[in-house]
Amino acid sequence: MSLPTFNRYFRQATTMSPIQFQKRLRLCEAQRLMAAGAEDATRAALTVGYESITQFNREYKRLFGEPPHRDANKKRVAV
Repeated sequence: MSLPTFNRYFRQATTMSPIQFQKRLRLCEAQRLMAAGAEDATRAALTVGYESITQFNREYKRLFGEPPHRDANKKRVAV
């Protein structure tokens, strides 16, 4: 299967590109680690593969609507 064909089928199945899907998985895992209290935002970002903490913070806020530390604190209190 060619790469463009794979990307087209992937987008049809998930409504996002493979890169967007991978990014979402990484951010959700970071969110889970922080909510569990196992990691702070910096360590969670590094654990899931981000090299730039600034980029992680920007993408996290874009996806979840709040900075990582604030979101994690809310999730810990809610549990």
